[in-house]
Amino acid sequence: MLSTGDLRVHLLAARLAGPVATSREESLRSYRLFAARDPRLLLGLDPERSWDARELLALMAERCGVSADPGHTVGPDEIDPERTVAGLEAFAGRLRRAAERRVPVFIGTGHPHRLLGFYAGLADALSAAGCPVLTPAKGHCVDITTRFGLRTYNLDYVRGVALVRERSVSGAGCETGAHTHSPLPIRTALAVGAEAGEPLPGLVIGDHGWVCGAGQLGIEAIGLADTDDPALFVGEAEGRVSVAVPLDDAVRSDYYRPLTRYVLNRACLSR
Repeated sequence: MLSTGDLRVHLLAARLAGPVATSREESLRSYRLFAARDPRLLLGLDPERSWDARELLALMAERCGVSADPGHTVGPDEIDPERTVAGLEAFAGRLRRAAERRVPVFIGTGHPHRLLGFYAGLADALSAAGCPVLTPAKGHCVDITTRFGLRTYNLDYVRGVALVRERSVSGAGCETGAHTHSPLPIRTALAVGAEAGEPLPGLVIGDHGWVCGAGQLGIEAIGLADTDDPALFVGEAEGRVSVAVPLDDAVRSDYYRPLTRYVLNRACLSR
């Protein structure tokens, strides 16, 4: 069992919080693009109000613990580990409530190489608790605009976790997948599932467009977000994302295992 103190130590040692690999330059650029309503940064969210870059910086300082000083423009960005711990506590609370009600859940990631194991552990535990883990539209094509132009991806599931993979990648079900911020995969999954008469999720868990795309549709959504992903924190501030946990979302995959154990323990879902 991982104590809160041990978790805090791990967050700092693994650079999941504290000084993180995401640069200040990346974060500030993301805030400017979000303020300009660049769809690459909105992640499927349609903000209710206008957010300028300075307001976004203030929000991210409040929610993540980044420096609120606009004159701080270079170097690594920083996440307050206390805010990460608080976010994980709230995240666990939502999992516990979903398990108690046995609601259908949908789990998806845009970081399959890093976060698949974290989410798969949640899928296993929620399934064991009686929550249907939904896998609609498996194999369906999704056209996503990338910096290389329009690319077609296939929607797939690994251990109950949705991801997209390039059509040229063989071996459906294997643990390869593409990095994506797009909300189109979850929109496709939910639309196809609804057409087939499958239940809608009562909770969506994930990151990037999986969370913002679901939240924009009015589905309860919780997820993880880095300092250069302001959309989840705006969604949380505006009430369309229930929980946004601040942490570095691109460290080694095994560094997230203690977080899985901690969250499941706090959600009373440990086995």
